Amino acid sequence: MAEGGAQALQVQAAIYGCEGLTLTEAEIRFFRDANPWGFILFARNVDTPAQVAALCASLRETVGRDAPILIDQEGGRVARLKPPHWRKYPPVRTYGDLFQQDKAAGLEACELGAFLIGQELRSLGIDVDCVPLADVPQPGAHDIIGDRAYGETPEQVIALARAAATGLEQAGVLPVLKHIPGHGRAGVDSHEDLPVVDASAESLREIDFRPFVSLADLPLGMTAHVVFTALDPKNPATTSGDVIRLIREEIGFDGLLMGDDLSMKALGGSMESRVTESIGAGCDLVLHCNGHMDEMEAVATATSNLSPPAVLRSEMALSRRKPFSDESVTAAVQRWDELLSASA
Repeated sequence: MAEGGAQALQVQAAIYGCEGLTLTEAEIRFFRDANPWGFILFARNVDTPAQVAALCASLRETVGRDAPILIDQEGGRVARLKPPHWRKYPPVRTYGDLFQQDKAAGLEACELGAFLIGQELRSLGIDVDCVPLADVPQPGAHDIIGDRAYGETPEQVIALARAAATGLEQAGVLPVLKHIPGHGRAGVDSHEDLPVVDASAESLREIDFRPFVSLADLPLGMTAHVVFTALDPKNPATTSGDVIRLIREEIGFDGLLMGDDLSMKALGGSMESRVTESIGAGCDLVLHCNGHMDEMEAVATATSNLSPPAVLRSEMALSRRKPFSDESVTAAVQRWDELLSASA
């Protein structure tokens, strides 16, 4: 396979999950032939540290390169790695509560917590975490975001989401900014139904978009499966060319942009149409999480190669991965425990 841009052009614009703790022969063949940009792990793929590390190595072996491996390790109720092998992290709203008492302590605890998560991930071979959420929950919204948000004001969300991203990058893990341009007003869970937000464009700009504007320099981003009627009355952000243009031009995000999971019920139509609509709207990558082979094959059929702008954004994002080091973990754990204990 050729080096540099030629290699990137042959990479499929997709991220896939797998079904279990080890790869099946069918998955090995599929991933080898599809050559996706990266992979994503879930609780179904996790048992012991040795097993996860071996799975990561196997996934990369199928494509013959250092493909990114993602996970959702936020803390609280969204944690794929759990005790007894990994630390239990609080929901990130805990950092928000501490921030309200003592801003410096809240920021330090948040950054340290993300750093420690990042260290655990890198020790396994995972180098992308789908954090931070920059969503600002609003009254009456579904609790799918809830305590996963850093606070209820744009200012607090901006400060703590930045701290989390910094902590991850210090550990050599790339952060993913989500859910652009905002999931905080959604009245239903997009895993189960399509949220429709009727807020005015002015209100969205004043509250929802602001954190994403301030964090637009992060390397990776994920769209929201949410319809914003003031922007596009028909299509959710993931498949809306109007919203993707707003993300690029008004919000100013120029990193690698992936859609949220294609298999979520918020999206309609066939798997092929979900792919073509997402890529056609301006997403660089599609994300398929459930590991079902028939759906992955449909995604592979519909997914074209990365376009030249997406190749450049991919190279720029991956260049921000730093070497892994565990030299400061002990001190970080001690200080993180002190901060959280003092706030309890």
